[in-house]
Amino acid sequence: MISTLNSFVFKYIGAIEMLGVLMRIFSFSLVSWLGPDSPFLFVWAFNTTDALILSWCSLLKKDKAYTLLNVFWIMVGVVGMLRASNLSLTGIQTGVMQLITQINTLVD
Repeated sequence: MISTLNSFVFKYIGAIEMLGVLMRIFSFSLVSWLGPDSPFLFVWAFNTTDALILSWCSLLKKDKAYTLLNVFWIMVGVVGMLRASNLSLTGIQTGVMQLITQINTLVD
């Protein structure tokens, strides 16, 4: 499955990278234009998605610097999404425990 996806991405890598770059330009343009009225959770989710796309492409191209940059943006995006959603560490722990409980219930 992964090798099939990698083959697809590698075949269309130029177009996929362009999509990721356009996504990043769009998300930062949105923040620039809307300022404090920006939908920050959406912007961070969108930006993290483009970082995932660009990281995948850079990994396939074996571009270490570009991979590091985009993996960094994934981490920044996760923090941004957590902050934009106003979740506290306690809230995250509670959510994870509820998820584990629900998974255990489904498995049993």
